[in-house]
Amino acid sequence: MPKTEVYDVIVIGSGAGGGPLTFELARGGARVLVLEKGPRHTRKELIHDEIKICRENFFVPYEEDEPHVLVYGDGGKPTRSKQGWIACCVGGGTVHMSGFFLRLKPEDFQLHTLLGDVDGANLADWPIGYQDLAPYYDRVEHVVGVSGKAGVNPFEEPRSGPFPFPPLDEHPIAKEIDTVCGKLGYHAFPLPRAILSRPLTAPADDAQPDRGICSYCALCGSYGCETGAKGSTLASVLPLAEATGRCEIRPGCMVYQVEVDARGRASGVLYFDGEGREQRALGRTVVVACSAIESARLLLNSRSSLFPDGLGNGTGLVGQNLTFSNHRDGFARFDYGKQSARPWLSSKEPFVHRCVQDFYFSPSQDVPKGGTLSFLLAHENPIGNAEVQAISFGGDLTFGKQLKDRIRHRIRGALNLSFESFCESLPNPGMHVTIDPDVRDRWGIPSARMTIAHHRYDLLAAEAVHKKGMEILKALQPDETWAPFPFGESMILQYGTCRFGKDPKTSVLDATCRSHEVPNLYVVDGSFMPNPGGVPPTMTIMANSFRVGEAMAKAFKRRELPG
Repeated sequence: MPKTEVYDVIVIGSGAGGGPLTFELARGGARVLVLEKGPRHTRKELIHDEIKICRENFFVPYEEDEPHVLVYGDGGKPTRSKQGWIACCVGGGTVHMSGFFLRLKPEDFQLHTLLGDVDGANLADWPIGYQDLAPYYDRVEHVVGVSGKAGVNPFEEPRSGPFPFPPLDEHPIAKEIDTVCGKLGYHAFPLPRAILSRPLTAPADDAQPDRGICSYCALCGSYGCETGAKGSTLASVLPLAEATGRCEIRPGCMVYQVEVDARGRASGVLYFDGEGREQRALGRTVVVACSAIESARLLLNSRSSLFPDGLGNGTGLVGQNLTFSNHRDGFARFDYGKQSARPWLSSKEPFVHRCVQDFYFSPSQDVPKGGTLSFLLAHENPIGNAEVQAISFGGDLTFGKQLKDRIRHRIRGALNLSFESFCESLPNPGMHVTIDPDVRDRWGIPSARMTIAHHRYDLLAAEAVHKKGMEILKALQPDETWAPFPFGESMILQYGTCRFGKDPKTSVLDATCRSHEVPNLYVVDGSFMPNPGGVPPTMTIMANSFRVGEAMAKAFKRRELPG
């Protein structure tokens, strides 16, 4: 392979971790190459077609092409799966996210201090505090665009000011939730969303691309945004980076190895391009932002004589301390036939936008750390809704006329309200990512193997928060409540495989997300997080990416960026 030009920084991945950092570096004068394994979709491609978008390989690859391997528990049977993929496209998972942008709380940064030594867990405090990330939470809200209402959540984190955009319009059932929560002694508040409720007016130094406002299509989660209102990196920071003239984005590039020179420093990457040809890109600094699972896979596969166990893995910690956001959800049905008693049933507004964080801490006597409840109307995917009705009641598969009647009654004849819960997860030795010894993807690259063995605390926390959610649903006096699915983990919300810390013996990265062992290698996706907290991670990953990117850009201007 012929050598190519040398970039100041190579960024692998273009989602929540790679996007903001790329913008800050290009804005700061660095020449940045972004390598993304998936395609770059136009807004015209972001259609509302459940089969094409959710059932085919639009966002995540087919299992037979790029399998992950799942192992549940010690000694479990390895199973091929497409679980663990977030999205393979320019913008990554931010393209199909729901945009729930909640901040971590100050206590989340000190989980070991808060809980102490927990038997069977591997807890660690963050090397930074909330105050270090707060200015970059602000930056996310203003540059990406977040709609919300400050000052109404009594458990709100310290803020420098109001949200830059007012809350999105909401279904009147939100007021019903406010009322019953008040009677129960709880505090519902509007959910901040990375969706533009009003036209975007950018700061003078951030000439924003053309973005529309929310069209209230109701299909944020699982789909892209055809107006550009949703704050994906595809719609927001990546066009800003390209506008500097110093950022090149190459889609369809599967990076399979980070190369090192004789000094043990990252010198570039090897990748397959869209035609399946092997290519090399050279860079003075390399940033990995593929996802917690895929970043660990890349580093573990990047073996050399200097790093025989994987790049930056001298302590054996790359891939360890994997966690997910844990949950158990609940549902309620309100029959349209009772509209006279429930006039709000006639509303066509798609968003509920209500959260409750009264149970973020001490959701029960035995559980000191819980999470967040987020209320929403049932997703409109017809196939997905039919599947729920077919498999989730009574334990036996339902089909034929019985299934049609159930769909007609539970879906077409009623308003369905649900809640999602986002609960703390404790890192432990039973949760990790390794390289599977047998399974390879379509390029012949060894696949990631995920071993899943939750700490007992995870189940207790999710069940305690779930119980509170069901209490709120029942207080609304619906025609039916149900909780068809047991405890589970959301594998698109993943953390911890390259966590950061002060001690090189117990962490992979330092406080700037730079490898302790490879001074010009950074990792900036959810890998760096020592624990999930009790909210979705995307806003925190973006804020940290802005933080790290700003520091790297300042170092570049001083000619001190390691290379």
